[in-house]
Order: sequence, then structure tokens, then C-alpha cells
Amino acid sequence: MKTTLSFPHFLASIFALALISLPNFASSSHHDYQEALSKAILFFEGQRSGFLPQDQRLSWRANSGLGDGWTYNTDLTGGYYDAGDNVKFGFPMAFTTTMLAWSVIEFGDSMPPNELRNALVAIRWATDYLLKTVSQPNRIFVQVGDPIIDHNCWERPEDMDTARTVYAVDSPNPASDVAGETAAALAASSMAFKSSDPGYSDTLLRNAKKAFELADTYRGAYSDNPNVRGGVCPFYCDFDGYQDELLWGAAWLSRVTQDSGFFDYIQNNGKTLGAEENINEFGWDNKHAGLNVLISKEVLEGNMYTLESYKASADSFMCTLIPDSSSSHIEYSPGGLIYKLGGSNLQHVTSISFLLLVYANYLSRTSQSLNCGNINVSPTTLREIAKKQVDYILGDNPMGMSYMVGYGDHFPQRIHHRGSSLPSIKDHPQPIACKEGSVYFNSSSPNPNVLVGALVGGPGQDDVYNDDRADFRKSEPTTYINAPFVGVLAYFVANPNPN
Repeated sequence: MKTTLSFPHFLASIFALALISLPNFASSSHHDYQEALSKAILFFEGQRSGFLPQDQRLSWRANSGLGDGWTYNTDLTGGYYDAGDNVKFGFPMAFTTTMLAWSVIEFGDSMPPNELRNALVAIRWATDYLLKTVSQPNRIFVQVGDPIIDHNCWERPEDMDTARTVYAVDSPNPASDVAGETAAALAASSMAFKSSDPGYSDTLLRNAKKAFELADTYRGAYSDNPNVRGGVCPFYCDFDGYQDELLWGAAWLSRVTQDSGFFDYIQNNGKTLGAEENINEFGWDNKHAGLNVLISKEVLEGNMYTLESYKASADSFMCTLIPDSSSSHIEYSPGGLIYKLGGSNLQHVTSISFLLLVYANYLSRTSQSLNCGNINVSPTTLREIAKKQVDYILGDNPMGMSYMVGYGDHFPQRIHHRGSSLPSIKDHPQPIACKEGSVYFNSSSPNPNVLVGALVGGPGQDDVYNDDRADFRKSEPTTYINAPFVGVLAYFVANPNPN
């Protein structure tokens, strides 16, 4: 099953608490952020598809999906499984890649050198695959694996005997959303690799421009294509439109290249592509809040003053997160966790926390603060909100549970994840067929393989988490929950007490 992101845009009631009075629980401020960072990056090795390298650290995983792409006579091996299933969805994978790269760009200097290397390895595992998806003219491969068949099985990726259907979009059919996000991912990754591997960086940037051209020339949502829709929906349909991905891709290309042409694109297309929409959401399907923050850097530094409306939208988004702001309308659980109705909640928490820290840095570097109508908010306040979210995730919550697998003494044992819940092929060499895995899914026993570093969907609005494998909205990890958390944790490694 999948944890989709697109939820109604709503004004939720917020607890009448000042930020400083949000509940604090045992062990607050004593977390080992460096350990958590290491594990958050390690998680991605458990999601790998393809031929695994000799230095694979999660040794219960093995090779899988080695024939991916054969129906198109092309190599589509590699990349990541998005969550607890065995499908490679291009849309969320590209967003995951963008967020990993953005984490390195903004907070790589805060990472210990070995973890920076590990983060770049995690990015490259994705970008090597994304390069394959745009390797053919006027075509983008958007998915590998039939999700309906896959979700009807409970089997290890190493045993996959389900259809590895390849979903491709050929022009003039549009795929602006996936191609635009792929352009953003490759451009951001190009920036992340600039100093360590300039040749690879150049390759990524060249293909980012190619992906963006494909996205912009043939405008439309990939999930409107009947040849694709049956495979991507309802899991990763484009619910919120493709326009934000075009601006997002252009914004990343503008930042990386400093090419005025991309700046002009943003300026000329902003209104027609809905740039002025102030949507308080950021994730694999909706880039508006992240787009506003990204462009605000240039506005704050005086490089793009004509795009002031983006900064105004970023300010507005940040003010919604301040409990004692007159414009606050983000809901918090009684325990202090940001909560948005819908699927897996921690995807919102980690992405919003990331934006809080990035925007705080942009404000600090330009000696500015945030005006939220009735109050003036400092960068420190934004960082404190993010820290409360991080500490909640790591164990400072009413359950006293870490929602990162393998961190702390009390963490989810029965996550909704096939590879983790089934015995490894090292312990059980015989294949486990599609329905033979059901006994493990239905078991009340803890998963035999610890997916170290995985962030699950998290507790409900009442702060309760029942550790139930079947409750996928709460117990399923995803790559796009972890990716922004890498940057968040890197910040707190260097700044455990924000100021």
C-alpha cells in the first residue's frame, strides 16, 4: 500500500499554546544527532534496487530487479523502492533525490566527513538511475513494476516474480511533473557533486537541462496519460498539478547555473503557472512551499528583488507554523507534533522542519527576521520549532518511542516493509512466493531484519502509535520521509542548541 501526500488544503484549529509551552518529555536535548544522522542515511541502503555493492552495510538485503527495463531493451536497474513495497516510482524517487541533494547543499558542511560521503553515495544511487530514465530522446521512464500486482503480494524484493512493467511517457504526451522534478533532482545533485566529482556534476547538469526541456515543451500531468494512469494511480497520481514542478525545476537550474534565462522563465511564467498560490504544503506532489523558500534566498540576498512575491509567500508559510501568530493554522498534536490530516504524517513533519531550518539560515545570513503580523519572529524561533519536531521523532513524546527504527531503546518493531518483515535469503535461501509471505505479514512477531534508520509514518493526531504492521499509514517508512530529515539532523549535529 502507499501513503499518498495530496490532502485538502485546510485551516485546522491549533492548540492555544505558546511555542515554549509545548510539552517536553523525558530525555529532551540529550539526543545523539550524529548517530541519528548516520542511521537516517543508512536507511537508503535498505531501499536499494539492483546489483548491490560489496560495501553494502545492511547485509540482509541482496540483489533484486536485475532485469528491469528488458521489455524496452534498456537498462533500468538501480534506484530505490519508494517504501515497503517493490516498485520504483519515479515521481517520489526524484523528489527524494532533490531533498537529499538539498540537504548536502545546505548542511553538508555540518556533516562529519564520512557521513557526507555516505550521503553523496545515497544521492548517486538515485541519480545513476534517474540518468537512465532520461537517456532516450523524447521519452522519460516514470516507473518500473506493476503496483496492483505487487501490493497483492508480500514477498522479498530478491524473490520478485511479479510483473516488472515499465511505464514510459513519449512526447508529445506530457510528463511535466516527473520530468520537472527529475530536472530539479539532477540540477540539485549537480551542485552537491560540484567539488567532489566535477565530471559527474557536469553530466547531471546537462541531463537536468534536457529533462526540463522535455517537461516544459510538452506541458501536462503524467498521470493523465491513460497508458500510465493505471500504474501510477492512486499511489502517485499528480493530484496538485504539474505547474509547480516546472517552476521548481527552473528555480533549481537558476540556482545552479546562475543563467538569467531560468530567472526570466520564473518571472515570465510565475502567474500562469500558479506561483502566487500560497499553499501550505511541501512534499513529493506539491512543491510550492519549498519553491518559495528556495527563491527567497536570492530575494533576501538582493539578486532577484522582482520575485518578492515568493518571499512574501515563504513568510506567510512560516507564520502559519508559529502557535502564537495571528496567522497560525497548522495543527499540533497534544504532544507537540505538527499534524496534517491524511496519510503518513511524518512526511510533513520532516519536510516542514527542513524548510524551517533552511529559511532560518537564509534570514540569519542577511540579518533579517520574520514579521508575522502581531509578532516578530527570529530565526532562532524557527529553529526551536524544528528542534521540537526532531526531538519528538527521536523519543520526546507521550509514547516515549523513537519513530526512527534502530535509534534508542524503544522503536517500532513491526514496520510495514516486505524485506524487513520476511526472513532474509541468507537465513531462508528458498524462495518465498507471493502469497507465502502472508504468514509473516500477519505475524505478531517483530520483523527479523532491522531497517536501521527508517522513519515510519508516525503516530496519530492523539500521539498514539500501536506498532501494527497492517496499519501502513503509521508503520510504513518511505524514502521521502527520510530524505529531508538527513539535512535536519545534519544541522543539529553542528548546532544541538540552536540560537
